[in-house]
Amino acid sequence: MAKDKIETGSEHLLAYEEDGVAVLTLNRPEARNAMSGEMNAGLERALDYAERAAQIRCVVITGAGGAFCAGGDVKGMAAGGGGGRDGPTLDERIHTQRLNQRNTAGRMYLMPKPVIASLPGPAAGAGLSLALAADLRIMAEGTFITTAFARVGFSGDYGGSFFLSHLVGSGKAKELYYLSDRIPAEECLRLGIANQIVPAEELEAATMVLAKRLAAGPSVALRYMKENFNRAAMGADVIECLDLEATHHVHTGLTQDHRDAAKAFVERREPVFNGR
Repeated sequence: MAKDKIETGSEHLLAYEEDGVAVLTLNRPEARNAMSGEMNAGLERALDYAERAAQIRCVVITGAGGAFCAGGDVKGMAAGGGGGRDGPTLDERIHTQRLNQRNTAGRMYLMPKPVIASLPGPAAGAGLSLALAADLRIMAEGTFITTAFARVGFSGDYGGSFFLSHLVGSGKAKELYYLSDRIPAEECLRLGIANQIVPAEELEAATMVLAKRLAAGPSVALRYMKENFNRAAMGADVIECLDLEATHHVHTGLTQDHRDAAKAFVERREPVFNGR
């Protein structure tokens, strides 16, 4: 099937869709795909489209040029200084960043579709937070992650403290934030941060195999599975989780996908899901 371009409004983010998968590529390889205003605006736009488009059933986010994302553009920050008197106020800057975080990392986490982060190279700072906001992470051999914030005097953004705490526990997450060490792919796999590690030359193909498998899956059931896990992570108590699971389980049992899959199970054949 042909790749159809998704318009992002910026060359800092490239995007296309193929076989039910939207692939979003952070594209500032000369800066290890460090974030820019253009990139973030393009990511907001592409994620909004991917969430709304019924034909898209899985999203992949990756980086160009052998890196995932270096996070904020620290060199640009150092060159830009503290801003002039006519610039945005502190409150305006905080509100703008809150909106951007909600519309990027927050949207990836809450989107009712599976999201895969494919890491061809390092993910650092806010770039790591974006990777952690995904549901699954696949890493190239030899790459690494680092929270990086402590090394540049930042406390951290884009939800990384939330996402990492729920992956590795509060104590380990604090260690990774406080020390900002480099964590190789193999350690990420052991900690449960990475789901797969593959040779660098196989990363794109392996990512698309996984993404297309998810895109061909029972999208209604996957939507509610993701909500069940997110509600648990966000502090729902056991009764709330039990009740939510009951509601979603009964609801998915009434879908055409469930009926067709049950019939396929009896007939000992693979089911075909249509998202209905």
